[in-house]
Amino acid sequence: MVNGDLTMTKPDFSKMTHQELRQYILSNREDDDAIEALIKRGNPNSAKYPFPQTEEDLKQMEEILKKKLESNQDLNRP
Repeated sequence: MVNGDLTMTKPDFSKMTHQELRQYILSNREDDDAIEALIKRGNPNSAKYPFPQTEEDLKQMEEILKKKLESNQDLNRP
């Protein structure tokens, strides 16, 4: 935004820690670019799963996803 001699520049989100970016968003809730940067990072605490290479791997992944969906549904129930 340019207002007379003042120019507002956004911080470099790639150089912020996850917590710094989260704090920035809490203070700047209208900044869609910051929100998008946080979403693209994903959850640093989430489990990482390798891409299925075999039929057995695929079956295991399906079971993992079913359990995850079931647990998410349980959280959304009153």
